[in-house]
Amino acid sequence: MSETVRPMLSVVVPCYNEEEVLPEFHRRITAAMEGIGASYEVVYVNDGSRDGTMALMLAMQAADRRVAVVNLSRNFGKEIALTAGLDHAACTDAVIVIDADLQDPPEVIPELIAAWQQGYDVAYAQRSVRHGESFIKRATAHAFYRVMQRLGGKVQLPRDTGDFRLMSRRSLDALLQLREQHRFMKGLFAWVGYPSIAVPYERAPRAAGTTKWNWWKLWNLSLEGITSFTVGPLKIATYLGLVVSLLAAIYLAQLLVRTIFFGNPVAGYPSLMAAVLFLGGVQMMMLGIIGEYLGRVFNETKGRPLYIVERHLPSA
Repeated sequence: MSETVRPMLSVVVPCYNEEEVLPEFHRRITAAMEGIGASYEVVYVNDGSRDGTMALMLAMQAADRRVAVVNLSRNFGKEIALTAGLDHAACTDAVIVIDADLQDPPEVIPELIAAWQQGYDVAYAQRSVRHGESFIKRATAHAFYRVMQRLGGKVQLPRDTGDFRLMSRRSLDALLQLREQHRFMKGLFAWVGYPSIAVPYERAPRAAGTTKWNWWKLWNLSLEGITSFTVGPLKIATYLGLVVSLLAAIYLAQLLVRTIFFGNPVAGYPSLMAAVLFLGGVQMMMLGIIGEYLGRVFNETKGRPLYIVERHLPSA
């Protein structure tokens, strides 16, 4: 794409096995963007899908010159696929990030643009209602965002906010300077800063297909977010070690007093095993926390690229 015909807006859509929902998503995103009246492109990123997602993207790109396709060489994960889409966004003014599952309605995009036109660099969609999700899913998501806000320090992660948002070109350029391997995009969005505003919306149930986020993947994403966004766990490990040391000192003091005044009867086996297992568990937990951070340092020192593009078909 030549510099003179770059679109004002880019919509980045990371996809993994979204064959069932992609045609309906494209219909709705096209209707929403055409109603805005500005030039735009839709950047679809195929993150190593194993169904017909890539074939659908190619068909949409052939039928609509405003569609760009980025095909990654394998599955790198959503955070990396999102980064690849942002790297290839050709917009001059702003970029919009949205998932293809239609839980984030494309019809909310005009509200994001209206907030951006008020002078904000970032307009993030904040979930006021989460339709189609279980109580446990809502409760754990609620707890995660509150924990992240407490551990985040100076960088505050907005509550009940996913990736669905609009970013100005200058905030996007700032975000693209952050190239760490372990990418928690919600944290990186918040770290960049710039004037931001929340746009409330009701999150819909998935329109078709099945979620790619089981409980194990959500747990790992939570760990990724906490360890990538804050060193709070290391501080907790330090404080826990201090508390255990203090309790051990108190126990030693009372043991000395008892020995001096009442003799030294042989301690029971159960209490000894309880103390050994407790201290061993604390030590293993601390080593695990340190190991998580050390593993991230190891991955960063390799200097590998975040992703490899198999094919890039730009919009026209």
